Amino acid sequence: MGDSKFQRFIFTFTICFLMVLFMSVYNLFLAIGPSKQFFTILIKDFWLGFVIALILDIFVMTHTFKSLAFRIIEKKGIDHTIAKVLIISSCMVTGMVLCMSFYGAVKAAGFSSTALRLYPGIIVMNFIVAWPLNILIVNPLSRLIHSRVFTPVSG
Repeated sequence: MGDSKFQRFIFTFTICFLMVLFMSVYNLFLAIGPSKQFFTILIKDFWLGFVIALILDIFVMTHTFKSLAFRIIEKKGIDHTIAKVLIISSCMVTGMVLCMSFYGAVKAAGFSSTALRLYPGIIVMNFIVAWPLNILIVNPLSRLIHSRVFTPVSG
């Protein structure tokens, strides 16, 4: 979404920021539950995950999963905007869940066989929250923010 590279970057930044924030809250709550240290840990741990996710989104996801989404749209001849958004979002969420779940497994258990054993379960736990979160909340909210920030000026 966006007419320029800058606008597309801001849109990507917004979606990535919100998804990492909400998923960090979700995963931290699963890991430690309600705790006095919850927000301290969240603030400390959020930033590295966000930077990694943003880099992955810009340099990996756009070229792989978003390209896959556009091939699906083109091959099926899909014209409807909502269908395009659902396909693109679904592909992007799938890619990000696969990558960021690996990050979470390694963060929890280090580079070990334990991380590899945790990884499939983390994928499932993250996907069941990330997909509806993106489709129902983050994507529409990001589009609303984007439309307000980049409103065309009428003369």
